[in-house]
Amino acid sequence: MTKSFVSSVFIAGAGFMGSAIAYLITTKSEAKVCLYDKYPDALKKAQATFTKFGNTALEKSLIKKDDLQRARNSLTTIDNLDKLPDCDLVIEAIAENLTIKKELFSILDKKFAQTTIFASNTSSLSITALAAATKRSKKFIGMHFFSPAHIMKLLEIIPAVDTSEQTIKYVADFGKVLGKTVIRSKDFPGFVTSRLGMVLLNEAAFALMEGLSTPEEIDQGMTLGYNHPMGPLALADFIGLDICLSIMETLHSGFGDPKYRPCPLMRQLVNAGHLGCKTGKGFYSYGAAQ
Repeated sequence: MTKSFVSSVFIAGAGFMGSAIAYLITTKSEAKVCLYDKYPDALKKAQATFTKFGNTALEKSLIKKDDLQRARNSLTTIDNLDKLPDCDLVIEAIAENLTIKKELFSILDKKFAQTTIFASNTSSLSITALAAATKRSKKFIGMHFFSPAHIMKLLEIIPAVDTSEQTIKYVADFGKVLGKTVIRSKDFPGFVTSRLGMVLLNEAAFALMEGLSTPEEIDQGMTLGYNHPMGPLALADFIGLDICLSIMETLHSGFGDPKYRPCPLMRQLVNAGHLGCKTGKGFYSYGAAQ
């Protein structure tokens, strides 16, 4: 746990990513976190996720019991936007949908002081377009964490067209407080990481569709041949095929280049409701939904 110049953070979205970011911030810094979701059940699940992360960390001696309790005490949850606490930083981690994100940022923009920095955890959408939904374009930035956010070491930051250097430094420095290696990308579709990573996942889906090999052997080709920790098809299932498809559609429409066309097999699986681990079936079968 590191002393931080950021004293308070508001996180919008209590899904797996938002929950992991909340755990990360409360355990790695002294900042207080307010986690928001309009669905009370999502907040209950987030609390359970926090406990699961904490118990695993205790078992592995990655955190002391007193520090975990302090982190728990630093986290509050709310299910409405009627009265929000003063915060230094807002991190949005809701559905990967430009319209929905812009609507939320427009609401939050009116509720937080103009000194508050806004960040989106989007993995592919235009940061400049999101910033345009607010009146704080100089204090708006992309803050792309990787799943699971409390374990993965990378943080990708993406300035919008008008983002100030002061905002960039503030967010990069906070990322370092959280123990992340920080890289910077310009605001183009997919940024650095999703652009490169999703093309590999999409091409693996094409290889499978064309009968080039089995899912297992395609993945082994990358894990054993290129030393990737996880094969591209297994990784796509872990991320969610619906999310992968959405990112590929963003890349395809953003660049207008056929090399980014989504694989028809991926689209077919999404249409069938086979989204990967979370539904129990994707490129692989997992039995019960994860």
